[in-house]
Formats: sequence, C-alpha cells, structure tokens
Amino acid sequence: MTSFAGMKNMASEVLDDVVVHPVQCPVCSKDFVASEINAHLDTCLLNNDTFPTSTSNEENGPPLKKSRMSQDTSVPKTPPVNKTESFNAIKGTPSSPVFGMFQTNRKTGPVKSERNVFVSNKQSASSAVSKGMKRNTPDETETSVDTSVSNTLKKTHQDTTSVRTLLSIDKPLAEKMRPTTLEEYFGQNKVVGEHTLLRSLLDSQEIPSLILWGPPGCGKTTLAHIIASGSKKRGTARFVTLSATSTSTNEVREVIKQAHNELKLMKRKTILFIDEIHRFNKSQQDTFLPHVECGTVTLIGATTENPSFQVNAALLSRCRVLVLEKLSVEAMRSILLRTVTWLGIRVLGEDVNDATDQDEFDAAELRSEPKVYIEQKALDTIAHLCDGDARAGLNGLQLAVQARVGAARPSQSGSDNASQDIVLLEEHVKEGLQRSHILYDKAGEEHYNCISALHKSMRGSHDNASLYWLGRMLEGGEDPLYVARRLVRFASEDVGLADPSALPQAVSAFQACHFIGMPECEVILAQCVVYLARAPKSVEIYKAYNNVKASLRNHKGPLPSVPLHLRNAPTRLMKDLGYSKGYKYNPAFSVPVEQDYLPEELQGMDFFTWNPSDP
Repeated sequence: MTSFAGMKNMASEVLDDVVVHPVQCPVCSKDFVASEINAHLDTCLLNNDTFPTSTSNEENGPPLKKSRMSQDTSVPKTPPVNKTESFNAIKGTPSSPVFGMFQTNRKTGPVKSERNVFVSNKQSASSAVSKGMKRNTPDETETSVDTSVSNTLKKTHQDTTSVRTLLSIDKPLAEKMRPTTLEEYFGQNKVVGEHTLLRSLLDSQEIPSLILWGPPGCGKTTLAHIIASGSKKRGTARFVTLSATSTSTNEVREVIKQAHNELKLMKRKTILFIDEIHRFNKSQQDTFLPHVECGTVTLIGATTENPSFQVNAALLSRCRVLVLEKLSVEAMRSILLRTVTWLGIRVLGEDVNDATDQDEFDAAELRSEPKVYIEQKALDTIAHLCDGDARAGLNGLQLAVQARVGAARPSQSGSDNASQDIVLLEEHVKEGLQRSHILYDKAGEEHYNCISALHKSMRGSHDNASLYWLGRMLEGGEDPLYVARRLVRFASEDVGLADPSALPQAVSAFQACHFIGMPECEVILAQCVVYLARAPKSVEIYKAYNNVKASLRNHKGPLPSVPLHLRNAPTRLMKDLGYSKGYKYNPAFSVPVEQDYLPEELQGMDFFTWNPSDP
C-alpha cells in the first residue's frame, strides 16, 4: 500500500506540473492550459479550413506556422523531469511532444501520411523563419522540388550506369523503363498524338471510360499509368489498379464502394484500371455497368482480345475503344536507344565522349569498371525480332547485357587498370531474346485473321502468299486438322465443278494429317494449299445453293406442295390419291423427257441465274 501511495503522489505531482506548463495546439500553434486543450482541439479541427484533408494540398502546401518545438537557442534546454519519466514509465508510453491522438496506430494510411507531411512542412518552414530566411512562394517551392527531382534522377543515372548495377537490377528492365509522361510514350501517335482528341482530354484531365485494345507490349498498361500519374499530380482523382486474373467480384464491389464514398465525401473521382478485362465473365463485367453509367468510377480496361467478342455490348457502349497498334521498328529503335543511354551503354559508331557526361562520374570508378558497348546492328535486330513487343525487346536486352557482363567479370585480373571492355554483338541479343516472334493466338483474333488471309490468297490463285499464311499459322501453333477442314470447305466453295478432283485431294489431306500429325503433315497441307491455289475456280454451286436458301427464307405463306407425280406411292391408298400418277421414268425413254420437277409456283425459276432481289 505504501508503494502504491507513493506512485499515486508522484503521478499527481507530474499532473500538477503539466497543468502549470502551457500546451501548444498542433493546428493553430496557440498555447493553452492542458485541461482546455481537448475542448479546443474539437473546435479547431472543425473550424480550421487550412488543415490538410485531401491530397490536393500537396500542391499548395500547408500553412506555414511556427514549429511546436521552439528554435530559440537563447532558452536553455533543461533535462527532463525524473518524475515525468517515471510517470510515463508507469503508464507504459514514451514521452513525446506529440499528443496521443496523433500517435494512435491506425490502419488508415492516408491520414497518417498527411499528418506527417503537415508537421514536417511546418517544422521546416518555422526553421527557415527563425533563421531569417525568405519564405518561398509556391512557384519557388515548385522550382526547388523540380531541381531536387532532377538531381535525384541524375544521381540515379550515375548509379545505374555502373556495371555492378547492370547485374543487380531488382526489376525487369521493361518495368524500370516504363514511361511516366506522354513525351516518352513512343509508337502510338495516332491515339495520343499532339492534335488528337484523347490528348486534349488527357491534358484537361477529362478522362473518359476507355477500353485499350492492342497486342502484348504495345503500351496499354503504360498509358494507364501515365493517366494515373497526371491525376495524382493534380489531385483530381484517385487511381486503383486491379487485375482480372486475380480479382474476385467482391473485391471489385469493395473498390466501387470506396469510390462512392470518395466521391461523396471528398468530391474526388476514382479511375479504376482493370488489366486483362477480357478474363472477367459476362456477369462480372455487368458489375461495372451502373457505376460507369452514373460516373462513380471511370473505367479503363486493357485487353489483348477483340472487345467485340470479349466485352459486354452494354459495357462497350459506355466506353471508348482505343486500338493500340503493335510498335513499329522505328518506335522500338527509339525505346531501345533511350534504354541503352539510361544504362550507360555506348552504341558502336558514336563518339564515346558524347555518349554520356564523363564529368558526372568518378575517374577511379571508370578505371575499375569496364565499359559496355553494343552494335547498332544488334539494336536493329532486337527492334525487328521483338515484333512490336517492347516488353520482350527490353527484357531480352537485359538478359543479353547481364549474361555478357557476368561472363566478363571472372576473366578480369585483380589490378585496378585491367578492366576489359564488353561488346554486345548480334548473336548475343538473339540468344537473349530466345522466343518465337510470331504473334499468333489460336483462340483470339489472329486465328481468324490468318485463316481469312489464307482462304482469300487461295481464292486469288496466289500460291506464294497461300504458303506464307499456312506457315504463319502452323509455326504459330495452329491445329493442323483445323486448317485441313478449312481446305475441304474451300475445295467445294471456291473450286467446285471447275476441278472436281479438288475435293478428294482435300479430304485425302485431312485424313493424312489425322494419321501422322505435326510436324510431318505440314508438307501434306502445303501440297494441298498449292493445288487449291493453282486450280481453276468456280463458285457456281456455292451461289446456286445460296439462292435456294434465300428463296426458301423469303417465301411468303406456306411452302408449295410437292407435285403429285413426283411423290412416291408405296401403298394402294396413295396410288388411289394420285401419288406418282403421270411420272415418266427417264431410263425407259431413248430421248429426253419433258416433265416438271418444280412446284407450280416456282415454274421457270433458275437458281443458277436468279437474283434474290428479283420478284
């Protein structure tokens, strides 16, 4: 009981000491008695408009007030009171000039980060004021930030150009080189060029709902991140990224709920980026419909499949489809040149002194580290072989550089000036790519594009182009039996009666492919393709049968009855009804027999010459 009473008296003394000393408000920086600070905070937090509540204050900055900790060096610093330290030790909380309400370990990260930014900016501003420095205007502050960022990028460039860094890149090179501005975004000038509609919308931050459709590595995800970067800088919207391959419908609903609260409370829109949106089924895609319609979220979906087939028509009508083409060779050259410059790799043929700023590097480090060179021919090879896929090209370049640098390090001697230059040749980058550069998807749009090209090349009797499209499909992994079935169809549709042996040739090719499979059956398919391409063409049967179908579908009223003389009469009753009466058995006559074979309503109609538009 005695020890407890002593502790209680000690705590009482400490509380008395706290009451005597004024406490500073973290919002308005005014001094108050400790017993009144809580009531003041309730009023001050509600009425003070300058307190940061959203990320939009990152541009203007919080108001500059004097620091909570005095900067006046004339006041002697007294050591902490032992009683206070003992009281804090009893409570189990460390002594801190910040109140407990701001030390609570909350899970809401943005509030905590905004609070830290507020305190940090206020302390730095008060420090500048106490030393007699001029307070920066917003323009001067922005200029200083740009200078700091420029210096940071310059230092990062210096560090990255080291050969040691080339061996220890923690991310794929394509991810590190992802552009952050439209000026660094190459190859899609038709979509986001200087005078395009989308460019003006992006500059004004009027982001519509978009479906980005294009082949892999053309810049769909990069464009979405550029839009996100612009929105974050202006504070006009929050950006949320999800992948349809790993996101459930419940997670999507939770994001939409947060977007609704953000719009209601903060008046800030939400941009929702869905990568591989075609992986969502129809019902999952319907989840976005009402929220995109009312503007709760701005949807940006990325897909490699044709949106006409893979995206709901209702959702497609609420979004603008942007078709991104695969990158040209010129665009890939620009991307690769920007990358090797960032890596500090010199292109053979250029002035080495002009390749990088030699004054920015330490001379001793340059003597101890080998220089890396790459042939211009090697860069051109990557630009051609990656088939417009920037991701594949950059990652292939990374593998080639790492392999060459790693192989050269053990061969170096221990002396400081014995560094050996490294040269990347064409065969090195080919080994680094190690991929098929044929863009083909057996279940996607390229599947239908290539088979259409094959069919039309054979129809045009162009055997050379027909072989090319056949090889493109087979080398891309197409099922040979699918191609063989299409050839059987072509033999009747386009060759027809002009060469009746074409159909047996196609059927035989199909059976042979079924027997032996790939890769042996590729020659059989090639033979059949060339035969059909060179064969004479006739669509007489094809057109005539289409005319028959059109006649049946366009007929008004009940279809005409079969003439009695053409009907079979297996029973006496049917004979008594007139079935088969008057029928002339053709083999019984030595001359052609004249009789009607069409219903009375169709007499005189010739389906080989009839036009469905005729009455």
